[in-house]
Amino acid sequence: MDYRHLERRVKGFSNHRRIQILELLRKKPELSVEEISEELRINFKTGSEHIRRLAIAGLVLKRNAGHSVRHKLTRRASQVLKFLRTLE
Repeated sequence: MDYRHLERRVKGFSNHRRIQILELLRKKPELSVEEISEELRINFKTGSEHIRRLAIAGLVLKRNAGHSVRHKLTRRASQVLKFLRTLE
């Protein structure tokens, strides 16, 4: 088992805002950073940084759509959300 790789994944969702972003993208896939930031009432720059970290952790996929970038969950992110529900 590669523990550093596992740590990177866990750090990807070990923040309440990132968990909120994952939940939002579960409900509404294909949102832009601007739309995510508006929905969660957070600063655009902050939203962008959280999404960047989620992408590095392999939890969010980015897709170019004209002038915007759309985001959706990976299969791993769906598994993470299921796991987090067991901790409630």
